[in-house]
Amino acid sequence: VLSHLKTYNLYYEGQNLQLRHREEEGELIFEGLLNIFWGLRRPIRLQMQDDHERIRPPPSSTSWHSGCNLDSQGSPNSADGQQVPQQSPPTVEVTPPDSHSEGNGLMEEQTEEDNEASAQLLRTKSDAGVLRRGQRRSPSDQRRIRRHRFSINGHFYNHKTAVFTPAYGSVTNVRINSCMTTPQVLRVLLNKFKIENSPDDFAIYLVHTSGERVKLKRSDYPLVLRVMQGPCEQVCKVFLMEEDLGEEVTYDVAQYIKFEMPVLQSFIIKLKEEEDREVQKLQRKYGI
Repeated sequence: VLSHLKTYNLYYEGQNLQLRHREEEGELIFEGLLNIFWGLRRPIRLQMQDDHERIRPPPSSTSWHSGCNLDSQGSPNSADGQQVPQQSPPTVEVTPPDSHSEGNGLMEEQTEEDNEASAQLLRTKSDAGVLRRGQRRSPSDQRRIRRHRFSINGHFYNHKTAVFTPAYGSVTNVRINSCMTTPQVLRVLLNKFKIENSPDDFAIYLVHTSGERVKLKRSDYPLVLRVMQGPCEQVCKVFLMEEDLGEEVTYDVAQYIKFEMPVLQSFIIKLKEEEDREVQKLQRKYGI
């Protein structure tokens, strides 16, 4: 393992993906960031409250609740009401209050709706329902709504409809160590983004470029397996998938995945011909 770890750190020299290691009671322990790629097909739910208190509408337009920061770990806000700067994960970002996004024209549509008597809050792409309210909002309320609007992988929504599907193949990371098992890593990842779904709903897979896909067991150590597979993510990636939708693909099957259907059919014909020849040999041998 140590030789693989040295190769791993040499590959990521000068980057934050290098792993630190130490020995405890003769056992090698290493820790650091593990890249995990999103491979989900269904939406996931974000918690509607942080670790200590529930999200409530702020008393004024200048308030900004700490629970609105998806990546915060219960850290307080600054005294002037602005969010304390934090390092945003690769797939989740908080949209500035007055920023305008060109993606799908969602922010332009929101500006027009704020001027209408019956404003509406857009849900995520996976939940196309629209919540309408019949009263006109004051300018301060309109600013508050914009402050509570998030952008996750280009999808804008209000915190009251915190449901989204991460873009397939996008990457995030978690800080773990070599002693953490698969369920523990899942809990760390879900807690990082305040995801409400149970860890039992998900599984971690090693996905190879060849098409081979291996599901990690509950007793496996994801960081150890990542190091043993080598550092290059062009060869092997760690994916988060649904427990009931993910499917293992063996190496033997993976060899045929990328072939076109006519080629696969020709393989079947050749195998059938070979099988028939073997049957005829056996029939002649035993006089059947």
